[in-house]
Amino acid sequence: MTPAPVIIAIDGRSGAGKTTLAIELAARLRNHHKVSLFHLEDIYPGWNGLAAGIERYVTTVLAPLRRGEPATWVSWDWSRHYDGGARVTLPAEIVIVEGVGAAAAAARPLLDAVIWADSPENERRTRALERDGDTYEPYWDQWAAQESELLATDSIREHADIRVLNRADDTAPADVLQALTYLPALANVLVPELSARRGLRLLAERIGGRPDAAALFGSLYGKSANAVWLDSSLVPPAPDREGWQGTPAAERSRFSILADDGGTFGQSVRHRSGTNRITAGSATAEVSGAFFRWLETVWGRKAVRGPEGYPCDFTLGWLGYLGYELKRETGGSDVAADTPDSALIFAGRAVVLDHAEGAAWLLALDAPDAAEWLAEARAAVSTAVTAAGRTAAEAGAGNPAGGSNGVVSPAAPAFTSRDTEAGYRRKIAEAQHQIAEGNSYEVCLTTTLTAVVPAGGIDPWPTYLALRRRNPAPFASYLRFGGLTVASTSPERFLRIASDGGMRAEPIKGTRRRAADPELDAALRRDLATSLKDRAENIMIVDLLRNDLSHFAEPGSVTVSRLCEIESYATVHQLVSTIDARLLPGSPRAEAVAACFPAGSMTGAPKISTMAILDRLEDGPRGIYSGAIGYFSLNGATDLAVAIRTLVIESDGSDDGGAADGGKAGGSDGGIVTEGGRPARVSLGVGGAITADSVPQEEYDEIRTKAFGVLSALGSEFPGS
Repeated sequence: MTPAPVIIAIDGRSGAGKTTLAIELAARLRNHHKVSLFHLEDIYPGWNGLAAGIERYVTTVLAPLRRGEPATWVSWDWSRHYDGGARVTLPAEIVIVEGVGAAAAAARPLLDAVIWADSPENERRTRALERDGDTYEPYWDQWAAQESELLATDSIREHADIRVLNRADDTAPADVLQALTYLPALANVLVPELSARRGLRLLAERIGGRPDAAALFGSLYGKSANAVWLDSSLVPPAPDREGWQGTPAAERSRFSILADDGGTFGQSVRHRSGTNRITAGSATAEVSGAFFRWLETVWGRKAVRGPEGYPCDFTLGWLGYLGYELKRETGGSDVAADTPDSALIFAGRAVVLDHAEGAAWLLALDAPDAAEWLAEARAAVSTAVTAAGRTAAEAGAGNPAGGSNGVVSPAAPAFTSRDTEAGYRRKIAEAQHQIAEGNSYEVCLTTTLTAVVPAGGIDPWPTYLALRRRNPAPFASYLRFGGLTVASTSPERFLRIASDGGMRAEPIKGTRRRAADPELDAALRRDLATSLKDRAENIMIVDLLRNDLSHFAEPGSVTVSRLCEIESYATVHQLVSTIDARLLPGSPRAEAVAACFPAGSMTGAPKISTMAILDRLEDGPRGIYSGAIGYFSLNGATDLAVAIRTLVIESDGSDDGGAADGGKAGGSDGGIVTEGGRPARVSLGVGGAITADSVPQEEYDEIRTKAFGVLSALGSEFPGS
């Protein structure tokens, strides 16, 4: 008896292109496997026979194939409207069954994967009638009514592992095959396809010059539904750059990365409460399981090396954010957030700007569309270099580059706080009670500011540009996932793992505002430098991170190279430490990230018990705030910032911009066009570390200070001011 095959069902309404998709998918799989095909239209007993045909299919075709036995079944003769002859479908390594009802409830226990093919109704009818002509047209409504009756009682689409928007443009088979490789049930049989996904060749070009990064992002990715700009905006003008070189801020700010999920290899993933939703072009796969475990399957192995002379550790890969609520996988409780728990794109091509050497690197995985994209990117860089020169000339003539620090909008957003001042101070007192009881040493208490802005009242793109002008930061970033925008001006590195295994965390604990008066500003800096409370806060987090890193570090490699040093930014002075380690060879890199997540500077110590205290005190999710933003590179490297000083804009009620679900791209200037006139929800998380010595009023003043850099760029005030 032949071993039981892997059975893949392709279901969907008539005219969704199931037959063509099945044939083309089988052709691709036959490069490495023996494949059998079964079409349900061969077994339906007439135009009224959908329900009976499904029953015949399950009992006479699917059941024996599932056992690895040949299936003998009676065909239907459509010209005679009667039973035809007996046929046999042989089992194979992979069996593809397609047709309406292929994944009906009675069939699903016998299937390994379900694909649902979608297509607009007008396209479906045209496609079906073009294929079957006059034979089908008189029965279209009759058959459609049976489909509707079936789907009213059996939500096949909701049970699909993969959904594909099949527009008959020849992209669906490749997209579906890529999505199939993510399904655990198919991992063993699709080993050749998985190997091909890892056998990648990197193309690279270096272009001298300093392009205007914002202009370049707008040119290349202004119309992309999903795009990421990891923007090292803390780069001084040319005259001041010499003294900046060699500083910690320069090391963190050297590279900017611009990418989207377009092209042959482009993909995106959203994770919500235990489900990973991976989109590859027109196909979307849903895979249950922990996010960090999924991440380990797609990252951590060195798939490509950087080109000779290339100084950055990013060699294409995944970029985006990890939300705070992923703590459910690292010892925290399960809290549902309004936004996805993580959102990443896979960039098979990107531009990397080297601010130290003044160069742009074009990176692309070798693919049929790589040459076209490289030519487009080359031209865009050249134009952006010219734009940068023009901006510098205008600044030299007394016209400040970038214009106003504020956002030009109909009205500044009016924020409300989850906690009143009195309520936040009560929570501080409760946190200190928990510390006195020995349940924590330090509690990083946060709150959320939110505003609802009328349709058209805020444009994410100029909002971010205003934020980066007002508060430049080494880990600034602009992330767009359909209607969800993340605009961050974070100064804090969460975790870096270099391709060679070097690890680094750089927590910030201790903050003072900046002052326009130099003497007052210097006094504020001295106050921070001499504060025993702030130093104690910082040292407690350093100890926590030393422990986090040690889980996957070589014994004896964990060191503290900088302790409680002051770094000054546009709106704040900060107390920063640096902890280094070396990854133990062979360690799972995604698990090493998970061991440190979320950042200890955003939880307090000890981490797990303090997170439980925070869940009770904060009484709501943090979402993206307090998570991490950065990349997971194909050479095994990662560099992640803590998601602080971060504005989240939900502009159309959707976080999905993938083509498989109809995501729409928009304007040519880096923004996204939102449709339907829905209001936008804008949120900003702020918080601070509470210790036994904390003074409630001072802690409340500190969160106002931290919010100032973002709120002032919007023209907004802290609630209650």
